[in-house]
Parts: sequence; structure tokens; C-alpha cells
Amino acid sequence: MNSKIVGVGHYVPENVVTNDDLAAYIDTSDEWIRERTGIQERRWFNPDKDTVANMATRATKMALERAHMDAKEIEFIVFATITPDYFFPGSGVLLQRELGLQGIGAIDIRNACSGFIYGLSTADAFIKSGMYKTVLVIGAEIQSSALDKTTAGRNTNVIFADGAGAAILQATEEKSGVLTTHLHADGDYAEELYVRDPGSSRKVRLSPELIAGDSFKVYMNGNGVFKHAVVRFEEVIREALDKTGKSTEDIDLLIPHQANLRISQFIQRKLNLPDEKIFNNIMYLGNTTAASIPIALSEAVDQGRVKKGDLVCLAAFGSGFTWASALIEWS
Repeated sequence: MNSKIVGVGHYVPENVVTNDDLAAYIDTSDEWIRERTGIQERRWFNPDKDTVANMATRATKMALERAHMDAKEIEFIVFATITPDYFFPGSGVLLQRELGLQGIGAIDIRNACSGFIYGLSTADAFIKSGMYKTVLVIGAEIQSSALDKTTAGRNTNVIFADGAGAAILQATEEKSGVLTTHLHADGDYAEELYVRDPGSSRKVRLSPELIAGDSFKVYMNGNGVFKHAVVRFEEVIREALDKTGKSTEDIDLLIPHQANLRISQFIQRKLNLPDEKIFNNIMYLGNTTAASIPIALSEAVDQGRVKKGDLVCLAAFGSGFTWASALIEWS
């Protein structure tokens, strides 16, 4: 058996935050942000309306509608997020509850920006093993509530955003579908992009001193991340192509993790891909971490950028460091 994606969906909060909105209370400007990230605006959640689980539910319902499926057909949930609604349990069981699927299995994956492809690979393996026939894969994040919204945090607060994307994988006897996935990590760089606390290895998980400090805020070595990302992105894309005997010319659409428009453009030049063969939405949605690839895939389907028989490449790099790719023949 192979696996194929039969439905995709997405949800982003209604709250639009422009660069000018940020410039009203931190030392930045629309020009400064666009030049460094390519971002013009992003979506931040509404605390009275949005949760990680219910955003994932909305994305799932869109995917189910497109697949002409009932939620009861889902046999397993793989939920990728680094911002769960609770410290524990994970958001997978909360999504299960909202979908009325009590009893089926649910796992959470904490691989940050690479989380959705790690989840896709997990679902693909489950299906190819014969364990499940229909698996829901989610990427969803609420990051705005953890950002340092002062000038000191402007290397991260202008980038990260909120949203959810979903993909439903189903068993098929066709040779198309998910052709190959590739997963990598290097923990030597774990502290180059991370949030240190609340960590369980402290004497006290929460204390006034910890709360007053900076360890709850996102830390990112931007230059270090960029230098590694541009190398690993190209490596893992070429790895997938080599595995399947394909070339860059065979790619119909590359959907990279939406980390930074400059990274995507660099990779596009390295692979010599024309504009119509790469999909970017970071300009108006920001970096939604595990949600970025499924949101982009769902939008690409909406816009008619993905058609039956197309070769679609997904690639990601992020905290961990982790990086991953998937090559899909759309069916």
C-alpha cells in the first residue's frame, strides 16, 4: 500500500497585525521588517475565540469537506505543535474530543518547523505498514502569546504567527501519492532557536525569578539559523529527488516551510526554479512553524497551483535543529 493526500484544509485567525501596527509600539518599521523577512502582515489569535485545538478542528473540517469524508473515517491523529493548549496532555486528544472521535489513537510531535513533515512521514509509515488506512495530520500553533512584544524581542515578534493546517492521508494501491520522506536532526544546535522554560529539569519548574527573567521568551540566533537553513534545505530536497530518480526540473511546485522569504528565495535560486514553481505565503501570514506547510499546501490547492499528476516537494528546517522533506505525486 501507498498513502496519498485526499484532503487539505487550513484556518488562520481573523486578527491581522500589520508591520505598521508593530511599529506603533516597538522600534521598527514596515521597511525594516520587509527587508529582513519579507513579511508585510501576520495573523495573531483572539484569546476569546481561538485555541490550538479548535483552530485544528476548523482546518480538519475543511479537509474533510474537500475529501468528501466523514470524520468517523479517521483512524488515527498525528498532531504537530510546539505550542499545545496545555503543558500536558497534548493537543491531539483535544482535537480528537472536538471531532467526536473518542477511542482512536492520537500522538503529538514536537519538531517545530519540521513537525508537519515528521507527522506526514509517521502517517505514511503507519499506512504502508497496514496499521491504519486513514490518518489525519495536523500542524497548528499559537505563538503570539509567547512573544516578547518589546523592541528587545523584535527579531522574533515580527516573524512568528498563528494558524492551523490539516492533511488527510489515506491508503491507496496507486503508485502515486507520498513517494518518499526524509527526516534529519542535529541536537548540537538545540539552543540556537528555543524557549528554555518552563523546563522540568529545574529545581522548581515555576518561580518568581524564572518568570521575571528572559527564559520564557523565544531565543533565536538569526544568522546561525539562516546559515544552516540554506544548506540543509537544499540537501534534503536533493536527497528526496535522488531517492526517486527525479531532478529539480521535474518539480511542479516546491512548498518550503515559511521561515523567512529570503531563505525561500535563496533556495529557489540554488535550485534554479522559476517563480511559478515555488509557493510562498509568509508575506501575509508570517511564520506559523508546524502549521506553515499545511496552510501553504491548502492555499496552493485553493489557487489551482496543485493538479493531479504534479510532483510536489515539501521541505522544512527549524528548531532542534531538524530538517525534512517529502516528495508527493499528487493524485
